[in-house]
Amino acid sequence: MIHIAETVATGSIEGFLTPPEQGRLATLMHNALTSDTRTHLGTERTRSIHEIPGHSPQQAMAVYEPAGRVEMPKIPDEAEQVLQDAFDRARTALSRVMPSITSCRPWTYVEYGPGQHITGHLDGIAPDPLAWPRQIAGISVVISEAEAGGAFYVESSSNNRLWKSRLQRAADGYADGMWLAHEGADHSADWFTSMPRTRWSVHPASGTALLYGSQLTHGTEPVASGRAAKFISWLIAEKDQG
Repeated sequence: MIHIAETVATGSIEGFLTPPEQGRLATLMHNALTSDTRTHLGTERTRSIHEIPGHSPQQAMAVYEPAGRVEMPKIPDEAEQVLQDAFDRARTALSRVMPSITSCRPWTYVEYGPGQHITGHLDGIAPDPLAWPRQIAGISVVISEAEAGGAFYVESSSNNRLWKSRLQRAADGYADGMWLAHEGADHSADWFTSMPRTRWSVHPASGTALLYGSQLTHGTEPVASGRAAKFISWLIAEKDQG
């Protein structure tokens, strides 16, 4: 049963990637990101993994990444395998914090330069939270930190405006009394940007995986100098076929 605690939780898995794996991933991405590829996935990119209903891809990018970033939604196969192997090794640790997770979606590579960041937002469980699969949490693994700035953060809030509805009884895989967040919890919505929140920032060690629930606000602070490189994905619960 999916409990709300999973979808608003934070967690970390230290040593998610071993030092040799970190080095291998850095080499793979260095080889994949030629100057032309970096430009195509950075300043020339016209689409994003983020979408906002009623907005064009360019409008969504302006909301989520107002200063841009490098984004590679299809990473090299070898890099994908390294990360999926790491996820498999971490299943026991994951199950203690978010027991409903069954799978990890394909990984995306992102990179932030000076002034670049991702604005605070919720990923959400799904466009239809009663459909399957259900997104329980995001996962982020730093390969290299910026020289200054670029911290990852989550934001907590007790504001009622964040929540749209509550299931009155256990329903199709959810625990009793499950709360569902309001759609459009991002910087395209005035109600969200004006909502009081408390920010918690962190600088994880390279190779550490950060976990953040799908109904928890998260983002990154602008990079001040250098570049930050990381892999991100989403952890899901699939319907039990038994």
